[in-house]
Amino acid sequence: QEQSDCIYCVVDLHSLTAQLVHDDLADQTRSITAAFLASGIDPRKHIVFNQSRVMQHAELAWIFNCVARIGWMNKMTQFKDKAGKDRENASLGLLAYPSLMAADILLYRATHVPVGEDQKQHLELTRDIAQKFNNDFSDRIAALGVGVEMQVGEETVNGYFPITEP
Repeated sequence: QEQSDCIYCVVDLHSLTAQLVHDDLADQTRSITAAFLASGIDPRKHIVFNQSRVMQHAELAWIFNCVARIGWMNKMTQFKDKAGKDRENASLGLLAYPSLMAADILLYRATHVPVGEDQKQHLELTRDIAQKFNNDFSDRIAALGVGVEMQVGEETVNGYFPITEP
């Protein structure tokens, strides 16, 4: 926190895949924000915000949904686990969750993303989406690309994780 400019995002759009009722979502958003602040994050030094308040997350996720392939999404173990045997009734939001995560990362050109081991596959997909986007659109739109260091708890996993390289 002291070595980098940090952005802490309360991912309330992601939480919509859990089918919370409106009141629960608002309460959980406040609780997560309070937990961030209670953990020592200083909002005078770093940015703390709700994902839903920055519409560019949803806009970029839509663009990434148009670039990503259904086959890529169907391979995501998180989707398989959460959808279970009844995939036909799983929400499209749950399937597209990794595109929104890619938008969360690439929108800010993040260089460090603290995630659990279960999210490694989503970071790899972020790289694939960025590569496809760059291949399809970089002649018209600035190419995306950052290096991401994946942090799992106290441990850095696999060191430097380049988004734009295989």
